[in-house]
Parts: sequence; C-alpha cells; structure tokens
Amino acid sequence: MLVDSAPGMTVVGEAGTGREAVERARSCRADLVVMDIRMPDLDGIEATRRIAADDDLAGVRVLVLTTYDTDEHVVEALRAGASGFLVKDTRPADLLDGIRTVAAGDALLSPGPTARLIARALRAPAVPAADGALPAALDRLSGRERQVLALVARGLNNAEIAAALSLSPLTAKTHVSRIMGKLAARDRAQLVILAYESGLITPGANGAP
Repeated sequence: MLVDSAPGMTVVGEAGTGREAVERARSCRADLVVMDIRMPDLDGIEATRRIAADDDLAGVRVLVLTTYDTDEHVVEALRAGASGFLVKDTRPADLLDGIRTVAAGDALLSPGPTARLIARALRAPAVPAADGALPAALDRLSGRERQVLALVARGLNNAEIAAALSLSPLTAKTHVSRIMGKLAARDRAQLVILAYESGLITPGANGAP
C-alpha cells in the first residue's frame, strides 16, 4: 500500500520466500527488490547473491531490510550484491526515499545514519582473497581515482567529491564511472565495500564514519 501510493512507484510482485523473490525478480522484471534478510526456503542473502549474479538481472538493485542495524548478516548481504539496507522500523517516508535513492544508484551512501550503519557493519573482518585480488585490483586505479574512491567510501556524492578535490561535477562523475568499470562494481555500495575490504579506508580513519 505504501509503495503503490507513491508517485512513480508500482509493486510488480511479492514473494514469501527467498526462492520466490529470485523467481519474481526474473518474471516481473522489477527495477528494485526490497529484500528481507530472514526468509524461509533460501534466505535473503543467498537470494540477493543469485539476483546479483544473474546477467539477465544486471539492472536490478536490491535494498535489504533487517530487524536491527547490528544484524551480523548485513555485511554479508552487502557483499552478496545488495545496494544498501534499512532497518525495519524506518519511517515510511524514509523507506520511500531509500527506494528512490537505491534505484538511482547511490542513495543509502550519503553522509548520515545509513553511512554510519554501513561503516559499523563493515567493521566485521573481511575474508581476504587468497591471491590478494582486492589490493591488486586497486593497483589499476590512478592516484586521483584512489582519492575519489576514498571519498565515495565516506559517503560523498559526486558534487561533494568535486568540491573536495576542486574538480567539476562532470569530472567527478567520470572518475566514479571509471572506477566502477576498473573494479567491476555494480554500484557505489560495492565501491564502499571494496574500499573497506582492500584496506584503502577503515572505519574511523580519515574522516570515515
């Protein structure tokens, strides 16, 4: 009822299990899936992973809902491909804003409560790639691109990155797009995760949340 009442939004399908969520994402061609972490017959993390790994669903974004912002599975959902998360007691207006911003690609990474939640979730130690793939991937970035990535991880949008580095907004946007391409990231949420997991930035350092 909430989503259908919002201008420009339509519920195209509903699912009671994780497996159904993946099937509905494929059959309904949704732009965005609001995913519960805790569901029967395939939890939300695995469902998110399958959606993110499906080439036919490359444009579908996943917004995860969790009961508590300390849910230990939040970071797993982000690593699986979720573009952001909200706690279930989020106000209706904020939920709609979250849907709009995740659909736009960078919504829940703006400075504020959600950025702090993401940073807190990412304090969980990452499992480093056996072959050092993450740090090696960062070697593909120029010095300027590393600066931009660090600012993305802090939750800055393109305009704020441009102001911080004395760039034009278009140049900042171009840098972000190139970084996504070089790191094979789906969206800005994935860039944040890569920045933390690679050690480029750590919670509480260099102004991070």
